[in-house]
Amino acid sequence: MTTQDLLARAGQSQEETEFYTPMPAGYRSGKHKYVVVVGTVMSGLGKGIFASSLAKLLKDKGLTVAPIKMEGYLNIDSGTLNPYRHGEVFVLDDGMECDMDLGTYERLLDQDLTAANFTTNGQILSGVLKKEREGGYLGRDVQVIPHVTGEVKLRLRELAAQSNADVVFVEVGGTVGDYENMFYLEAIRQLAYEEGENSVCMVALTYVLEPDSLGEQKSKAAQLGIKRLMEVGIMPNIVACRAPHPVTEKVRQKISMSTNVPMRRVISMHDVPSIYLIPEALREGGIDREVLTLLNLHDRVDQRHEDQARARWKWYVDRIGKATRQVKIAVTGKYTSLRDAYASIIKAVEHCGVHLDCEVELEWIDTASIDSANVARHLKGMHGVIVPGGFGVRGTEGKIECIRYARENGIPYLGLCLGFQMAVIEYARNVCGITDANSSEFDPKCKNPVIDILPEQKKIEGLGGNMRLGGKDVQLSPGTLAARLFGDQPMTRLRFRHRYEVDPKYVPTLEKHGLIFSGRHPTQPIMQILELPQDVHPYFLGTQAHPELTSRPLRPQPMFLGFIQAAMNYAEKPAPAAVAV
Repeated sequence: MTTQDLLARAGQSQEETEFYTPMPAGYRSGKHKYVVVVGTVMSGLGKGIFASSLAKLLKDKGLTVAPIKMEGYLNIDSGTLNPYRHGEVFVLDDGMECDMDLGTYERLLDQDLTAANFTTNGQILSGVLKKEREGGYLGRDVQVIPHVTGEVKLRLRELAAQSNADVVFVEVGGTVGDYENMFYLEAIRQLAYEEGENSVCMVALTYVLEPDSLGEQKSKAAQLGIKRLMEVGIMPNIVACRAPHPVTEKVRQKISMSTNVPMRRVISMHDVPSIYLIPEALREGGIDREVLTLLNLHDRVDQRHEDQARARWKWYVDRIGKATRQVKIAVTGKYTSLRDAYASIIKAVEHCGVHLDCEVELEWIDTASIDSANVARHLKGMHGVIVPGGFGVRGTEGKIECIRYARENGIPYLGLCLGFQMAVIEYARNVCGITDANSSEFDPKCKNPVIDILPEQKKIEGLGGNMRLGGKDVQLSPGTLAARLFGDQPMTRLRFRHRYEVDPKYVPTLEKHGLIFSGRHPTQPIMQILELPQDVHPYFLGTQAHPELTSRPLRPQPMFLGFIQAAMNYAEKPAPAAVAV
């Protein structure tokens, strides 16, 4: 019996066969291709950046691409992970809480992803056990091979079929030596065998060491890491070499010889000033054409589409590092010691800076050390203040002091999620006279909880995947700053991740004292954007949402764009005249 004969019968558990490969309806072998990116020496080398950059090159050629990140941890999603350990939790429009790499894919590909683009060991194993409990395996003993590996292959093929992808880009988290990744790698080995020639392109992302004490690049670790990949049955078609500096021809020759990968497919992926320079660097190295050849995709290329896409991207990257103006922005948060916790904010600010010809310097301030006595010193020289999202009481009073100082001194302010809530508390205390105003998250016995838990959240137990999550419509009030930022449209869509909201019963009091809720839920009393009139403050804006999640290089997020423009205006204001003594 041929492989194709077996595949035709795959998934029929009543058959006396160990060849278990369930196929999604409508799946067409040969139509869908796969690029698999696996790390070898260490994690954190930029597999997502490489995969998304290569995917962008193929999308620019008119191909449909669909990325998927496969994580090795047992968590169902990333929602309960500590930012100190795992960086930012990125929220997709459909509410999936996932790895920050999904943000990289969305930004570089300029396309919204879904839960189908992210999976974990926990999801895979839960799916298998659910099928077993429901009798889905018809009495068979359930094993890693073929049932767990079959579930992995099913997810990849479902993504390919549902998205009608020409190419699915598969990023395997961690490295080849991690036990938790072994069934992913085995499933991918099987997938390559089942799909046949010119269907799967394997990429090994490795690291070339540059010990300061030796003064030269060393390839042995890279060679050994790739050989470990070969030991599990995966033969790389391409080797991408991460390094601080361009990988030498000598080192590339050694890696080529030890891996049987032609020199033209052993590429240098060295450090560059911006990740947005990587796609063009890969194109100049010809790696996109190599992938087209390996997957037999040259006949699907739309050259006109590629020329237009390259021209748009060139406009952006040619402006990187060419700014003639500069502003300093204070990011006052809880996780300021770990920049990855605010990755999307950093990128949103970067996008705006490029479009506005402005270099934005971020000053990271831990609000746990800020009080009314030192806030002026901490914010001296700042042209804008961002209070980002977060959870827990630590540093909240410092955030409130930063907001008060920005409001009273006309410094542009942008509050995100918790920053929105803290702005409400600050205004209630210092303008409305509700001196004990607080959030019930921080003080459950608070007499004036201007921020309180959402009604639907009160009966929820547990923490995973049950917040108000994902894309929601926001109704904008005509004539407001928020409405103008979004082109005077009556409605916009933002992404959310929160449990607490402005208590509706305090809204009239807050509005009476001048606070404007310019963005609201279309049908429910949920406040989603606040602002001050521009004759009172040049730019005071907060949102319960996370607008940073939807900023793209060619489409900077409007609330951030307006904020950086306001900071530039503030920076150009003449200093107060000295008073003669």
